Order: sequence, then structure tokens, then C-alpha cells
Amino acid sequence: MIASNIFRWIGSLFTDLLFIPFNWFRKGDFDWWSANTVNWFFLVVLLVLFAYWMNQSVQFKKNGTEDKA
Repeated sequence: MIASNIFRWIGSLFTDLLFIPFNWFRKGDFDWWSANTVNWFFLVVLLVLFAYWMNQSVQFKKNGTEDKA
């Protein structure tokens, strides 16, 4: 019974609250670029994290502390 209520609450959270911006974009008269702003935001975050990861990898290789296992 409790698990059923938890899953219903999670479903309600996503459909009633977190998808409001997506529904707004879907119902409005927006072009492709503005409708995909969330996707562009995630892409920028991913690229920043990838650049940080590569920078850290280069630093570990220069210091000789890279795990070569």
C-alpha cells in the first residue's frame, strides 16, 4: 500500500509539476530553438563537465599518477 502511494506521488510529481515547462512549450507557438532550451542547457552542462574531466586527466598524466591498470 505504501509503495503504491510512493509511486503515485512520483508520477504525480513528474506529470503535474516537473513537466509544466514542457507542456507550456508544446501548447505555445514557439520555434524549434526556444522549444529545445532545456536540451541545449543539458548539452552545455555536459560539455563543461567533459572539458573538466579531460583537464583533470591531462593533469594526472603529467604528474605520473594516472592509474594504468
